[in-house]
Amino acid sequence: MSNKTAIVIGAGIVGLATARALAIRDYKVTVFERNQRAVGASIRNFGMVWPIGQPTGPLFNRAMLSREIWKQICTEANIWHDEVGSLHLAYHDDELQVMQQYVDVNGLLRDCALLSPREALQKSPAVNANGLKGALWSGTEMIIESREAIGTVAKYLAEKYGVIFHWNTAVSEVKSNAVRTGAQSYSADEIFICSGIEFETLYPELFAASPITKCKLQMMRMAAQPNSWRIGPSLCGSLSMIHYPGFQAAASLPQLRKRYQGEYAEQLKWGIHVMVSQNQYGELTVGDSHEYGMVHDPFDKEFINKMIVDYLLTFTNLKDTRIIQTWNGIYAKLTNGQTELVLDVEPGVTIVNGLGGNGMTLSFGLCEQLIASRV
Repeated sequence: MSNKTAIVIGAGIVGLATARALAIRDYKVTVFERNQRAVGASIRNFGMVWPIGQPTGPLFNRAMLSREIWKQICTEANIWHDEVGSLHLAYHDDELQVMQQYVDVNGLLRDCALLSPREALQKSPAVNANGLKGALWSGTEMIIESREAIGTVAKYLAEKYGVIFHWNTAVSEVKSNAVRTGAQSYSADEIFICSGIEFETLYPELFAASPITKCKLQMMRMAAQPNSWRIGPSLCGSLSMIHYPGFQAAASLPQLRKRYQGEYAEQLKWGIHVMVSQNQYGELTVGDSHEYGMVHDPFDKEFINKMIVDYLLTFTNLKDTRIIQTWNGIYAKLTNGQTELVLDVEPGVTIVNGLGGNGMTLSFGLCEQLIASRV
Protein backbone atom coordinates (compact mmCIF):
# COMPACT_ATOMS: atom_id res chain seq x y z
CA MET A 1 0.00 0.00 0.00
CA SER A 2 1.35 3.39 -0.98
CA ASN A 3 0.95 6.49 1.12
CA LYS A 4 2.43 8.74 -1.54
CA THR A 5 0.72 11.87 -2.84
CA ALA A 6 0.34 13.13 -6.38
CA ILE A 7 -0.94 16.27 -8.05
CA VAL A 8 -2.35 16.17 -11.57
CA ILE A 9 -2.86 19.38 -13.53
CA GLY A 10 -5.72 19.13 -16.02
CA ALA A 11 -9.01 17.19 -15.87
CA GLY A 12 -9.20 16.25 -19.53
CA ILE A 13 -8.71 12.68 -20.69
CA VAL A 14 -4.93 12.60 -20.09
CA GLY A 15 -5.30 14.05 -16.60
CA LEU A 16 -8.09 11.64 -15.71
CA ALA A 17 -6.12 8.68 -17.07
CA THR A 18 -3.09 9.72 -15.03
CA ALA A 19 -5.20 10.22 -11.90
CA ARG A 20 -6.74 6.78 -12.31
CA ALA A 21 -3.39 5.03 -12.81
CA LEU A 22 -2.06 6.68 -9.64
CA ALA A 23 -5.22 6.17 -7.57
CA ILE A 24 -5.45 2.42 -8.21
CA ARG A 25 -1.91 2.22 -6.82
CA ASP A 26 -3.10 3.90 -3.61
CA TYR A 27 -1.69 7.34 -4.28
CA LYS A 28 -3.61 10.17 -2.69
CA VAL A 29 -4.40 12.18 -5.82
CA THR A 30 -5.43 15.81 -6.21
CA VAL A 31 -6.46 17.20 -9.61
CA PHE A 32 -6.44 20.90 -10.49
CA GLU A 33 -8.55 22.12 -13.41
CA ARG A 34 -8.64 25.78 -14.41
CA ASN A 35 -12.26 25.59 -15.62
CA GLN A 36 -15.50 24.64 -13.89
CA ARG A 37 -15.38 21.42 -15.89
CA ALA A 38 -13.28 20.01 -18.74
CA VAL A 39 -14.20 21.98 -21.87
CA GLY A 40 -11.22 21.41 -24.18
CA ALA A 41 -10.39 18.85 -26.84
CA SER A 42 -11.43 15.96 -24.58
CA ILE A 43 -15.12 16.81 -25.06
CA ARG A 44 -14.87 18.16 -28.63
CA ASN A 45 -14.43 14.89 -30.48
CA PHE A 46 -16.25 11.87 -31.91
CA GLY A 47 -16.11 9.90 -28.68
CA MET A 48 -14.32 7.20 -30.63
CA VAL A 49 -12.07 4.64 -28.98
CA TRP A 50 -10.35 3.76 -32.24
CA PRO A 51 -7.83 0.89 -32.20
CA ILE A 52 -8.06 0.39 -35.97
CA GLY A 53 -6.14 3.63 -36.47
CA GLN A 54 -3.07 2.26 -34.68
CA PRO A 55 -0.39 0.05 -36.25
CA THR A 56 -0.22 -3.54 -35.06
CA GLY A 57 2.23 -3.86 -32.20
CA PRO A 58 2.75 -1.70 -29.09
CA LEU A 59 0.36 1.09 -30.14
CA PHE A 60 -2.48 -1.24 -31.05
CA ASN A 61 -1.92 -3.10 -27.78
CA ARG A 62 -2.01 0.23 -25.93
CA ALA A 63 -5.27 1.13 -27.69
CA MET A 64 -6.81 -2.20 -26.69
CA LEU A 65 -5.64 -1.69 -23.09
CA SER A 66 -7.33 1.73 -23.17
CA ARG A 67 -10.48 0.14 -24.52
CA GLU A 68 -10.45 -2.40 -21.68
CA ILE A 69 -10.07 0.35 -19.08
CA TRP A 70 -12.76 2.48 -20.75
CA LYS A 71 -15.14 -0.47 -20.72
CA GLN A 72 -14.49 -1.20 -17.05
CA ILE A 73 -15.06 2.43 -16.05
CA CYS A 74 -18.15 2.77 -18.24
CA THR A 75 -19.64 -0.37 -16.70
CA GLU A 76 -18.88 0.64 -13.12
CA ALA A 77 -19.89 4.29 -13.55
CA ASN A 78 -22.95 3.58 -15.72
CA ILE A 79 -21.53 5.56 -18.66
CA TRP A 80 -23.18 4.92 -22.02
CA HIS A 81 -20.87 3.11 -24.44
CA ASP A 82 -21.52 1.25 -27.67
CA GLU A 83 -19.20 -1.46 -28.99
CA VAL A 84 -20.34 -0.97 -32.57
CA GLY A 85 -17.10 -1.49 -34.50
CA SER A 86 -16.38 0.42 -37.70
CA LEU A 87 -16.75 0.23 -41.46
CA HIS A 88 -14.39 1.85 -43.96
CA LEU A 89 -16.20 1.97 -47.29
CA ALA A 90 -14.67 1.43 -50.75
CA TYR A 91 -16.08 2.75 -54.02
CA HIS A 92 -12.95 2.22 -56.15
CA ASP A 93 -10.80 -0.83 -56.80
CA ASP A 94 -7.65 0.76 -55.38
CA GLU A 95 -9.47 1.48 -52.10
CA LEU A 96 -10.63 -2.13 -51.93
CA GLN A 97 -7.08 -3.26 -52.64
CA VAL A 98 -5.75 -1.32 -49.64
CA MET A 99 -8.44 -2.87 -47.46
CA GLN A 100 -7.62 -6.37 -48.70
CA GLN A 101 -3.93 -5.82 -47.96
CA TYR A 102 -4.80 -4.51 -44.50
CA VAL A 103 -6.76 -7.70 -43.76
CA ASP A 104 -4.01 -9.88 -45.23
CA VAL A 105 -1.48 -8.33 -42.83
CA ASN A 106 -3.70 -7.98 -39.74
CA GLY A 107 -6.44 -10.57 -40.08
CA LEU A 108 -4.90 -13.03 -37.63
CA LEU A 109 -3.90 -10.28 -35.18
CA ARG A 110 -7.15 -8.35 -34.77
CA ASP A 111 -10.89 -8.54 -35.40
CA CYS A 112 -11.18 -7.40 -39.02
CA ALA A 113 -12.50 -8.66 -42.34
CA LEU A 114 -13.13 -7.55 -45.90
CA LEU A 115 -16.87 -7.47 -46.60
CA SER A 116 -18.81 -7.71 -49.82
CA PRO A 117 -21.26 -4.88 -50.61
CA ARG A 118 -24.11 -7.08 -49.44
CA GLU A 119 -22.36 -7.89 -46.16
CA ALA A 120 -21.57 -4.20 -45.59
CA LEU A 121 -25.20 -3.23 -46.08
CA GLN A 122 -26.21 -5.90 -43.59
CA LYS A 123 -23.88 -4.27 -41.04
CA SER A 124 -25.29 -0.78 -41.57
CA PRO A 125 -28.46 0.56 -43.21
CA ALA A 126 -26.73 3.94 -43.47
CA VAL A 127 -24.24 2.86 -46.15
CA ASN A 128 -24.64 4.33 -49.63
CA ALA A 129 -25.08 1.25 -51.81
CA ASN A 130 -24.57 3.09 -55.11
CA GLY A 131 -21.23 1.99 -56.55
CA LEU A 132 -20.14 0.24 -53.36
CA LYS A 133 -17.25 -2.17 -53.97
CA GLY A 134 -16.88 -3.50 -50.44
CA ALA A 135 -15.89 -2.48 -46.93
CA LEU A 136 -13.33 -3.08 -44.21
CA TRP A 137 -15.02 -4.24 -41.02
CA SER A 138 -13.31 -3.88 -37.66
CA GLY A 139 -14.94 -5.03 -34.45
CA THR A 140 -12.67 -3.23 -31.97
CA GLU A 141 -14.08 0.32 -32.09
CA MET A 142 -16.24 1.66 -29.28
CA ILE A 143 -18.21 4.90 -28.97
CA ILE A 144 -18.86 7.01 -25.91
CA GLU A 145 -20.53 10.42 -25.60
CA SER A 146 -17.37 12.28 -24.61
CA ARG A 147 -19.03 15.53 -23.59
CA GLU A 148 -20.88 13.60 -20.87
CA ALA A 149 -18.41 10.79 -20.18
CA ILE A 150 -15.41 12.97 -19.27
CA GLY A 151 -17.27 14.66 -16.40
CA THR A 152 -18.69 11.35 -15.21
CA VAL A 153 -15.22 9.75 -15.13
CA ALA A 154 -14.11 12.56 -12.80
CA LYS A 155 -17.05 11.87 -10.47
CA TYR A 156 -16.25 8.15 -10.58
CA LEU A 157 -12.63 8.75 -9.60
CA ALA A 158 -13.72 10.99 -6.75
CA GLU A 159 -16.29 8.53 -5.42
CA LYS A 160 -14.38 5.26 -5.87
CA TYR A 161 -10.80 6.34 -5.17
CA GLY A 162 -11.16 9.56 -3.21
CA VAL A 163 -9.49 11.68 -5.88
CA ILE A 164 -9.87 15.34 -4.90
CA PHE A 165 -10.78 17.80 -7.65
CA HIS A 166 -10.17 21.54 -7.43
CA TRP A 167 -12.29 23.09 -10.20
CA ASN A 168 -11.96 26.71 -11.34
CA THR A 169 -8.40 26.58 -10.04
CA ALA A 170 -5.62 27.58 -12.39
CA VAL A 171 -2.08 26.54 -11.52
CA SER A 172 0.23 29.50 -12.08
CA GLU A 173 3.57 27.95 -11.11
CA VAL A 174 5.19 24.56 -10.63
CA LYS A 175 8.40 24.47 -8.64
CA SER A 176 10.13 21.45 -7.16
CA ASN A 177 7.39 19.39 -5.50
CA ALA A 178 4.82 22.19 -5.19
CA VAL A 179 2.25 23.98 -7.31
CA ARG A 180 0.94 27.48 -6.77
CA THR A 181 -2.64 28.54 -7.45
CA GLY A 182 -2.80 32.24 -6.74
CA ALA A 183 -1.94 32.69 -3.06
CA GLN A 184 -2.26 28.97 -2.25
CA SER A 185 0.50 26.40 -2.46
CA TYR A 186 0.11 22.61 -2.55
CA SER A 187 2.87 20.00 -2.40
CA ALA A 188 3.05 16.35 -3.40
CA ASP A 189 5.56 13.58 -4.00
CA GLU A 190 4.77 13.52 -7.72
CA ILE A 191 3.37 16.21 -10.03
CA PHE A 192 1.98 15.43 -13.49
CA ILE A 193 1.19 18.23 -15.94
CA CYS A 194 -1.56 16.97 -18.26
CA SER A 195 -3.06 20.28 -19.37
CA GLY A 196 -2.70 19.93 -23.14
CA ILE A 197 -1.52 23.02 -24.94
CA GLU A 198 -1.77 24.96 -21.68
CA PHE A 199 1.59 23.59 -20.52
CA GLU A 200 2.88 26.47 -22.67
CA THR A 201 1.90 28.78 -19.77
CA LEU A 202 3.84 26.88 -17.10
CA TYR A 203 6.95 26.08 -19.13
CA PRO A 204 7.08 28.55 -22.04
CA GLU A 205 10.74 27.95 -22.94
CA LEU A 206 10.31 24.18 -22.82
CA PHE A 207 7.15 24.41 -24.90
CA ALA A 208 8.93 26.57 -27.48
CA ALA A 209 11.77 24.06 -27.70
CA SER A 210 9.49 21.03 -28.04
CA PRO A 211 8.55 19.44 -31.39
CA ILE A 212 4.97 20.51 -30.94
CA THR A 213 2.33 22.49 -32.81
CA LYS A 214 -1.39 23.11 -32.41
CA CYS A 215 -4.07 21.47 -34.50
CA LYS A 216 -7.49 23.01 -35.05
CA LEU A 217 -10.30 20.70 -36.12
CA GLN A 218 -13.86 21.47 -37.19
CA MET A 219 -16.77 19.19 -36.38
CA MET A 220 -20.55 19.06 -36.51
CA ARG A 221 -23.50 17.32 -34.99
CA MET A 222 -26.54 16.25 -36.99
CA ALA A 223 -30.05 15.82 -35.65
CA ALA A 224 -31.23 12.66 -33.90
CA GLN A 225 -32.29 10.21 -36.56
CA PRO A 226 -36.07 9.60 -36.74
CA ASN A 227 -37.82 6.63 -35.17
CA SER A 228 -34.73 5.58 -33.19
CA TRP A 229 -32.97 4.63 -36.44
CA ARG A 230 -29.38 3.49 -35.85
CA ILE A 231 -26.48 3.56 -38.29
CA GLY A 232 -24.77 0.62 -36.54
CA PRO A 233 -20.96 0.82 -36.84
CA SER A 234 -19.17 4.11 -37.12
CA LEU A 235 -18.73 4.83 -40.83
CA CYS A 236 -15.64 6.16 -42.59
CA GLY A 237 -14.85 7.25 -46.10
CA SER A 238 -11.68 5.88 -47.63
CA LEU A 239 -9.87 9.20 -47.13
CA SER A 240 -9.49 8.08 -43.50
CA MET A 241 -7.10 5.35 -44.60
CA ILE A 242 -4.41 7.86 -45.52
CA HIS A 243 -4.90 9.69 -42.22
CA TYR A 244 -4.33 6.86 -39.74
CA PRO A 245 -0.95 5.11 -39.43
CA GLY A 246 -2.63 1.74 -38.94
CA PHE A 247 -3.20 1.56 -42.70
CA GLN A 248 0.46 1.98 -43.60
CA ALA A 249 0.69 -1.81 -43.45
CA ALA A 250 -1.02 -1.87 -46.88
CA ALA A 251 1.60 -1.91 -49.64
CA SER A 252 -0.52 -0.01 -52.17
CA LEU A 253 -1.43 2.85 -49.81
CA PRO A 254 1.15 5.23 -51.41
CA GLN A 255 -0.52 4.77 -54.80
CA LEU A 256 -3.93 5.50 -53.31
CA ARG A 257 -2.53 8.57 -51.59
CA LYS A 258 -1.14 9.77 -54.92
CA ARG A 259 -4.57 9.51 -56.56
CA TYR A 260 -6.17 11.35 -53.67
CA GLN A 261 -3.58 14.12 -53.93
CA GLY A 262 -4.90 14.77 -57.41
CA GLU A 263 -8.62 14.18 -56.93
CA TYR A 264 -9.00 15.51 -53.38
CA ALA A 265 -6.30 18.19 -53.30
CA GLU A 266 -8.54 20.74 -51.56
CA GLN A 267 -9.71 18.26 -48.93
CA LEU A 268 -6.12 17.23 -48.17
CA LYS A 269 -5.03 20.88 -47.99
CA TRP A 270 -7.38 21.30 -45.04
CA GLY A 271 -6.66 17.87 -43.55
CA ILE A 272 -10.17 16.61 -44.22
CA HIS A 273 -11.15 12.99 -43.81
CA VAL A 274 -14.69 12.09 -42.89
CA MET A 275 -16.21 9.83 -40.25
CA VAL A 276 -19.58 9.63 -38.53
CA SER A 277 -20.51 8.15 -35.15
CA GLN A 278 -23.86 8.00 -33.35
CA ASN A 279 -24.56 8.72 -29.69
CA GLN A 280 -27.21 7.30 -27.40
CA TYR A 281 -29.69 9.98 -28.41
CA GLY A 282 -29.47 9.07 -32.08
CA GLU A 283 -27.51 12.21 -32.97
CA LEU A 284 -24.64 11.95 -35.44
CA THR A 285 -21.18 13.39 -34.85
CA VAL A 286 -19.45 14.26 -38.12
CA GLY A 287 -15.95 15.53 -38.95
CA ASP A 288 -13.29 16.54 -39.32
CA SER A 289 -10.52 18.81 -40.59
CA HIS A 290 -6.97 19.52 -39.43
CA GLU A 291 -5.22 22.89 -39.58
CA TYR A 292 -1.73 23.15 -38.09
CA GLY A 293 0.00 26.19 -36.62
CA MET A 294 0.77 27.93 -33.35
CA VAL A 295 -2.09 30.44 -33.67
CA HIS A 296 -5.53 29.74 -35.15
CA ASP A 297 -8.41 31.82 -36.35
CA PRO A 298 -11.12 31.29 -33.70
CA PHE A 299 -13.85 31.28 -36.33
CA ASP A 300 -15.11 28.22 -38.18
CA LYS A 301 -14.75 28.10 -41.95
CA GLU A 302 -18.08 27.27 -43.55
CA PHE A 303 -16.46 25.94 -46.74
CA ILE A 304 -14.63 23.32 -44.66
CA ASN A 305 -17.89 22.14 -43.11
CA LYS A 306 -19.43 21.99 -46.58
CA MET A 307 -16.56 19.86 -47.91
CA ILE A 308 -16.96 17.52 -44.95
CA VAL A 309 -20.71 17.11 -45.49
CA ASP A 310 -20.35 16.75 -49.26
CA TYR A 311 -17.86 13.92 -48.83
CA LEU A 312 -19.97 12.33 -46.08
CA LEU A 313 -22.90 12.08 -48.47
CA THR A 314 -20.82 10.10 -50.98
CA PHE A 315 -20.66 7.07 -48.65
CA THR A 316 -23.75 7.42 -46.43
CA ASN A 317 -27.51 7.35 -46.83
CA LEU A 318 -28.80 9.09 -43.72
CA LYS A 319 -32.37 9.82 -42.64
CA ASP A 320 -31.80 13.37 -41.37
CA THR A 321 -28.76 15.51 -42.21
CA ARG A 322 -29.83 18.71 -40.46
CA ILE A 323 -26.86 20.26 -38.65
CA ILE A 324 -27.74 21.25 -35.08
CA GLN A 325 -24.25 22.18 -33.78
CA THR A 326 -20.84 23.15 -35.13
CA TRP A 327 -17.64 23.69 -33.17
CA ASN A 328 -13.87 23.56 -33.31
CA GLY A 329 -11.28 22.12 -31.00
CA ILE A 330 -7.55 22.63 -30.60
CA TYR A 331 -5.06 20.06 -29.38
CA ALA A 332 -1.30 19.69 -29.15
CA LYS A 333 0.27 17.68 -31.98
CA LEU A 334 3.84 16.46 -32.16
CA THR A 335 5.78 17.28 -35.32
CA ASN A 336 8.43 14.57 -34.97
CA GLY A 337 6.20 11.59 -35.69
CA GLN A 338 6.05 10.48 -32.05
CA THR A 339 2.75 9.53 -30.39
CA GLU A 340 3.28 11.23 -27.03
CA LEU A 341 5.54 13.64 -25.21
CA VAL A 342 6.63 12.54 -21.73
CA LEU A 343 9.13 14.95 -20.19
CA ASP A 344 10.70 14.74 -16.75
CA VAL A 345 11.32 18.45 -16.28
CA GLU A 346 12.75 18.07 -12.78
CA PRO A 347 12.68 15.35 -10.11
CA GLY A 348 9.07 14.47 -9.38
CA VAL A 349 7.62 16.68 -12.13
CA THR A 350 6.44 15.06 -15.39
CA ILE A 351 4.70 16.50 -18.44
CA VAL A 352 2.40 14.13 -20.36
CA ASN A 353 1.28 15.68 -23.62
CA GLY A 354 1.15 15.51 -27.39
CA LEU A 355 -1.29 12.64 -27.98
CA GLY A 356 -2.87 14.65 -30.79
CA GLY A 357 -6.12 13.21 -32.06
CA ASN A 358 -5.53 9.90 -30.26
CA GLY A 359 -6.33 11.05 -26.74
CA MET A 360 -9.55 9.09 -26.32
CA THR A 361 -7.96 5.99 -27.82
CA LEU A 362 -4.55 5.92 -26.16
CA SER A 363 -4.62 7.94 -22.91
CA PHE A 364 -5.81 5.28 -20.48
CA GLY A 365 -3.33 2.76 -21.89
CA LEU A 366 -0.41 5.18 -22.02
CA CYS A 367 -0.90 6.45 -18.49
CA GLU A 368 -1.41 2.94 -17.11
CA GLN A 369 1.87 1.84 -18.72
CA LEU A 370 3.68 5.00 -17.66
CA ILE A 371 2.69 4.87 -14.00
CA ALA A 372 3.16 1.08 -13.81
CA SER A 373 6.74 1.50 -15.03
CA ARG A 374 7.51 4.05 -12.31
CA VAL A 375 6.08 2.58 -9.13
